[in-house]
Amino acid sequence: MRSLLLLVLISICWADHHSDNYTLGQDRVIHIQAENGPRLLVEAEQAKVFSHRGGNVTLPCKFYRDPTAFGSGIHKIRIKWTKLTSDYLKEVDVFVSMGYHKKTYGGYQGRVFLKGGSDNDASLVITDLTLEDYGKYKCEVIEGLEDDTAVVALDLQGVVFPYFPRLGRYNLNFHEAQQACLDQDAVIASFDQLYDAWRGGLDWCNAGWLSDGSVQYPITKPREPCGGQNTVPGVRNYGFWDKDKSRYDVFCFTSNFNGRFYYLIHPTKLTYDEAVQACLNDGAQIAKVGQIFAAWKLLGYDRCDAGWLADGSVRYPISRPRRRCSPTEAAVRFVGFPDKKHKLYGVYCFRAYN
Repeated sequence: MRSLLLLVLISICWADHHSDNYTLGQDRVIHIQAENGPRLLVEAEQAKVFSHRGGNVTLPCKFYRDPTAFGSGIHKIRIKWTKLTSDYLKEVDVFVSMGYHKKTYGGYQGRVFLKGGSDNDASLVITDLTLEDYGKYKCEVIEGLEDDTAVVALDLQGVVFPYFPRLGRYNLNFHEAQQACLDQDAVIASFDQLYDAWRGGLDWCNAGWLSDGSVQYPITKPREPCGGQNTVPGVRNYGFWDKDKSRYDVFCFTSNFNGRFYYLIHPTKLTYDEAVQACLNDGAQIAKVGQIFAAWKLLGYDRCDAGWLADGSVRYPISRPRRRCSPTEAAVRFVGFPDKKHKLYGVYCFRAYN
């Protein structure tokens, strides 16, 4: 009985002495330890937010302070947003705010600002999202000697597609792979994007670069030429290779576009140069590989006519498999890289909206 009474008294004294409670809303209480513990807490209400290219998004972040440690003023609080690189070894500055002083960095200039919904709101709004905005962001709040951080992932709706140039397969080093994706209205895909695409059914038996410098490929239907018939489905990892000397294909990622993708109705089939000019005459540009994949995946575009694209390849998108038009699966069908001067095809054009 004496032992039980002593335990109750110790518990009451510890609870009364060590914690301050801050009520947030009707049901939620944040506990900030008042002695020898953090006096500043930063948290993100969502670990991941979703949007698409051209859209706007809010990266959530709020901070909670111990008023007995800092007083009632908040003019000394510094809020800093950075973007984490794929290897987490570097951070790219995005936005810094301290009182009336604010600074935006790089390609984020003119596109980011603090939401400012309340005195403790450090949420960042990003407008006119680009493909490069995809990734993880760190919200850091600093006051005096105290600081805390929270990480928010920004995911974009889109499509991953494998790519190799006219030169053929396994001809791109890492830097050339990055540029190849940019040339096709895309960016080099991350592992998470490739993994999500594999879960969605992507099966490709050629290894390609990813944004972290690794070389991997997705297999949903194990078979002998692709790691063995008795292996389990998954994303096969070749590991990390020399970015200058090693040569592979690449996996690219693209998202929604602001424009119109279409097959040009023309009285005759065209050479490549004629196809380029025909799109120009129609007030457009010859479409890129990323645009045909985005139209197919995100808009359900379906056309059983092979057409030239900007890289000199000929492809056609099938959303509704049928006889003579990709009968077994929905896919962007690849005809090849035909002779530009002598082979005749239709053409896919893209007209951007201003």
